[in-house]
Amino acid sequence: MILAAGRGMRMRPLTDVTPKPLLRVQHKPLMQWPMEALHQGGFSRLVVNTAWLGEQIEQQFANWPQAHPGAEIAFSHEGQDFGYALETAGGISRALPLLGEVFWVLAGDVYVPGFPFTQARVDRFNASGLLAHIWLVPNPAHNPQGDFGLSADGRALNQADQKHTYSTIGLYRRALFETPWCETIPGNPQGTAAPLAPLLRQAMDAGLVSAELYTGPWTDVGTPERLAELNAS
Repeated sequence: MILAAGRGMRMRPLTDVTPKPLLRVQHKPLMQWPMEALHQGGFSRLVVNTAWLGEQIEQQFANWPQAHPGAEIAFSHEGQDFGYALETAGGISRALPLLGEVFWVLAGDVYVPGFPFTQARVDRFNASGLLAHIWLVPNPAHNPQGDFGLSADGRALNQADQKHTYSTIGLYRRALFETPWCETIPGNPQGTAAPLAPLLRQAMDAGLVSAELYTGPWTDVGTPERLAELNAS
């Protein structure tokens, strides 16, 4: 699942007329980078949630299946359905009927050109019985305190002396978005907007989230300046 529903307020005025995931990095729409990486890794079925200017995203990738043999793309149009974005956990809950028991989740506005999406990683997570496996990155200048810790045995920690930044890339088990962990009804018919962090922290405290540190190129394209830097390199 690629998260593409945000308004991108910090990217204005660029995002006044273009959804943030369609802003171009190195001559491609930003979210096309992970779409291509997932397809190369053998993950051909994509679910994309949208809200702000979501029709542009669907139009941009209308021919994606034809251009990528075996590919499928489904859209969860939160903006059309409810008039607003459902945040990360709410958006995943809404799209749950379109997802399998284990699935990737990543943000469509983060540039991670070399991240390897592999079936071996999915198989390893599937066998673990855990609720989530997330990738952390060294703290960028705009998030110096980090988000989560990492134990010596590879568990994600809610509390830690040293914290790293959540890359937005993770493997998730469907059960995390069902009772008793998540109060939102699967499919989120009522349109509850809910963040992901509280769910993750609850599962971390139960020892059910693993993590690892990714040190390859990674940029949260959160400002026009960061976008300009990427395109100048």
